[in-house]
Amino acid sequence: MADYFKQRERQVVKHTELIKEDLPYFCEEFFIGVESTTSPLTRQGYSYDLRIFFDFLTKKVAHFRNKNIKDITLEDMEYVTSHDIELYISYLSYYSINGKEYSNGERGKARKVSTIRAFFKYFYNNNELTQDVASKVAVPKQHHKDIIRLEGQESNDMLQAAETGQNMSKHQHQVQRNTKYRDVAIITLLLGTGIRVSELVGLNVNDIDFNNRAITVTRKGGNVAILYFGDEVADAVATYIDTERTSLLNRCEKLNKDEDALFLSLQVRRITVRSVELLVKKYAQNSVPLKKITPHKLRSTFGTNLYRATGDIYLVADVLGHSDINTTTKHYAALKENSRKIAAEVTTVHKDTDNPE
Repeated sequence: MADYFKQRERQVVKHTELIKEDLPYFCEEFFIGVESTTSPLTRQGYSYDLRIFFDFLTKKVAHFRNKNIKDITLEDMEYVTSHDIELYISYLSYYSINGKEYSNGERGKARKVSTIRAFFKYFYNNNELTQDVASKVAVPKQHHKDIIRLEGQESNDMLQAAETGQNMSKHQHQVQRNTKYRDVAIITLLLGTGIRVSELVGLNVNDIDFNNRAITVTRKGGNVAILYFGDEVADAVATYIDTERTSLLNRCEKLNKDEDALFLSLQVRRITVRSVELLVKKYAQNSVPLKKITPHKLRSTFGTNLYRATGDIYLVADVLGHSDINTTTKHYAALKENSRKIAAEVTTVHKDTDNPE
């Protein structure tokens, strides 16, 4: 598993370097300055966001209009005003870059503005800008959305869809016959452990300890954790390994087949995040068509079930790998509120009318 994440990190770093080539020279100082406090994925996000911001400046702000992005200097950044950044927030609703059109909701806007705030703060703190104009602009508020999750029988319905191929087209059914044990194992593992889809695709066979019912996962940020699973997960994963996975490796003579990866594609390569997203979507559409289910929604389902069973928000945060308890509390606030209502009903004082004393 470690090799997979190291390779992914190298690819992220390489891609970030390519994007940075389109940015002004002084951006390199910013990336070096934040390297010790950010992950490669965060810095990649910064590079995307800064490219959009500088493109916006050259299109919409008078001082920068028609300038080449590479020619912008740090001194030019003194001309950016808080009003310009507010205009940028509005611009992010619908914009185009490199001939492609994009849009952002509350979450996308909030992330991009946070990048700009970090950028200006860095140069202001290092006395390279005379003011931190971005700090005067509030990050767009994100309204709370109800968590979409599987309830009751819906988890079983989705697993049954993966096992039987019900309601599928002829082509889908042909593929499903060759991957049903793998797909059942993937969905069961997501529902039974709450791991992220990136953690799932990074699993190797030797990360599974059937004797102790445990898996070793690499969390966001590179931390390694051991999680435990129940009999249903053990049975589903063992069945897949003993049948489809073994058969696939035996049939394939490719020299570049990935023998370490737990979950394999039909091309005998490590399955991708996108492939897992698509298979979850496919089976969800056939079993719970009124809900938009993703791998993250299966993670939410696990977190919800764990919280309902234990009432321990700190346990949920630990198992899900949340570094900030506030993240967990925010996502499961509605469940906490429901628990308080139940507690109020349980502790209601009933007056004995026969004995008023």
